[in-house]
Amino acid sequence: MWHRARGPLRRKSQEITLRALISPSPQMSRQARQRRRRHNRSGPTRFLLVGGGLLVTACIVGVIAAVGYVLSVAQSAPALGGLHPLLSGGSSQVFAADGTPLGFIQSDELRSPVSWGEIPTDLKNATVAIEDQRFYKNDGVDLTGIFRAAVKDVTNGAALQGGSTITMQLMRNLYLGGDQRTLRQKIIEAKLAIDYNKRHGKRSILTSYLNSVPYGTVGGQTAIGVQAAARVFFDKPASQLDLAQSALLAGLPQAPSQYNPLHDPSAARARRTEVLVKMAQLHYITAAQAAAAEAAPLGVRYGDFYSQRREDFFFEYVHELLVHRYGANTVAQGGLKVYTTINLNMQRLARKAIAQVLDEPEDPASAIVTLDPANGDIEAMAESESYEKSQYNLAADGHRQPGSTFKAIDLADALSRGVDPTSTYYLSHTLEPGWLPGYPTYEVKTFEGTSLNKSLNLVNATLASDNTVYAQLAADLGERTVTQMAYKMGVTTHLSSYPAEALGGLTLGVTPLEMADVYATLADGGWRNTPIAITKVVFPDGHTDSNWGRPHRVKVLSEGVTAEETSILEQNVQSGTATRSAIGCPTAAKTGTTSELVDAWLDGFTPRYSTVVWMGYPTRRVSMTDVHGEPQQGGYLPAEIWHAYMSAVTEGKPCVPFPQAKESISYKPFYGKFASTGYLEEAAEAGAAAAKEKKHKAEHGHHTGGSPAGPESESTHGTGDRSGGKGVIGPSRPSPGGGTTVKRTGGAAPN
Repeated sequence: MWHRARGPLRRKSQEITLRALISPSPQMSRQARQRRRRHNRSGPTRFLLVGGGLLVTACIVGVIAAVGYVLSVAQSAPALGGLHPLLSGGSSQVFAADGTPLGFIQSDELRSPVSWGEIPTDLKNATVAIEDQRFYKNDGVDLTGIFRAAVKDVTNGAALQGGSTITMQLMRNLYLGGDQRTLRQKIIEAKLAIDYNKRHGKRSILTSYLNSVPYGTVGGQTAIGVQAAARVFFDKPASQLDLAQSALLAGLPQAPSQYNPLHDPSAARARRTEVLVKMAQLHYITAAQAAAAEAAPLGVRYGDFYSQRREDFFFEYVHELLVHRYGANTVAQGGLKVYTTINLNMQRLARKAIAQVLDEPEDPASAIVTLDPANGDIEAMAESESYEKSQYNLAADGHRQPGSTFKAIDLADALSRGVDPTSTYYLSHTLEPGWLPGYPTYEVKTFEGTSLNKSLNLVNATLASDNTVYAQLAADLGERTVTQMAYKMGVTTHLSSYPAEALGGLTLGVTPLEMADVYATLADGGWRNTPIAITKVVFPDGHTDSNWGRPHRVKVLSEGVTAEETSILEQNVQSGTATRSAIGCPTAAKTGTTSELVDAWLDGFTPRYSTVVWMGYPTRRVSMTDVHGEPQQGGYLPAEIWHAYMSAVTEGKPCVPFPQAKESISYKPFYGKFASTGYLEEAAEAGAAAAKEKKHKAEHGHHTGGSPAGPESESTHGTGDRSGGKGVIGPSRPSPGGGTTVKRTGGAAPN
């Protein structure tokens, strides 16, 4: 029974105990109740204290972590001394021989650094006011500005932006590049800014900033720095900006695309007002000045200062030379000052002469090149075509057939080998196919297709520009020797040593510039100069590359040779094919006309100028059979252009005679296979030698057997090589001295 009652009693006891725990006993003391109430009230306070403690601890840990991150990033930042500026010297500029600007080399970025004194005070103050108002007080970093920007970013939920001082922005523009709005980027900028601020004064920092910050893009070109911005947006230099214009520019760097006055004038005006208000608040200007500037029109005027160019064809020729030596990036943004040889007055006279002669709508084009024979300076490189119509430089890149102007090279080769031009004769006649071994289809006729069947010496053949005589001469000299002479005198285009090349029938052609160099070699007594277009290049740091203008001279012909050839070509002006080119002062020239009248040339020189005139249709093969009412040849309109141009160039200057040679040529008997005098002279000399030998044997009473050496025998004369139709040079004899005046004998038409 005891055991049965034990269960109910235990349950009852537990219920009593539970109620006692839940409900205060009526018998609990007042003091106990007060202690219980105080304990219940302390629960939330303890929670807040614990939570607050945890939050403070987390903040401290966060601050420590942030400081550690900042220090880590700062330590990883590159050393200022080891960085190289990303920005170069700015846009490269080209100048004429007299210092006149020709224009800027085009680039995606436009930049012309200026000095502190060239930047208006209003522009400096406006920039400081809107970009970094504590610029003159901070150490390169503005902690107040950074904190304010950070709060704003967090509030707006935006990416990290703002807070960058002028010095920090300069570090980005100058060394880091890009616009990465990240905390890491800001830390690196700040670290570099502090170091940079220690090494540079505020004036230097602000000047560098104003020369490196982007102000906006127009037409695919970004204006970097205040000078470029002033030129692009106001068509004036930065030094001439007023307050309103300065305020407008100062507001652009924050958002160049958004505030671009050429694209969104309203946004630009609002931004300008913001800058003016800030300037007034900081007492850079008065309220009245701010109001007046705010009321002023934007005054925007797109400037083409950086796109203007003069002498486009020559300009591009210079550009190609620069890129070849320095590379495209350096040329575009190297801030180079490029000084050239081009004479603007001669350029004007060249175009004027072309326009005077070729004055009809359907006339062909023409190009003129003039070199200074003494050093190779390119003084003129002009043409009739406009650069807007065609960017093809006919003077420097137009490879055309030179026609008979190439005969000057043949003649120089002959003279340099001692061939006497007055006593060496060839029969002028049509050379039928098969006349030259190895070239069964090679046929040569005189220019008009007639056959004189008459012997001409080299002087008369030059004045008549006889193709058949010169073809035979070249065959006797050897095609390869003519090729080598062409290279020596200034031809740079590849030649193939074909027989027709001696008459100007080239595979690739030559340029007027090359031929001007060839004739300049004659004008300068046998010195070949590499053509010079650039005299010097000045780099932003003041270093000057003067190697450009140093003449590269090579002696390729003797004065005796050039004097003799000059005399012959001078006669060609007086009574040969180049009479229309005469200007009243000593000149020497050779004409050239290609088959079917496609190209016509007049290549000539004075002691001071070597000038080549080319005429033809540049983009199509058109025969000039009826230009100004007559078929065209080098001795016609090209000669008239040469005359008009060189008369103007030499006007008012005393005539300069060709210099007398200080040495003479030692002529040698020339036994060419095709020379009509060769066999006669060779036979006569061989006969005389045989008679002498026979007499000698008779007197000494012995006989060696065999017949005397015939005229074909090399042993008879002991020199030369007759194989392959090449001429034999006999023993030398002195030149009779001076040039021989000859009469033009007619025959081939002027060409």
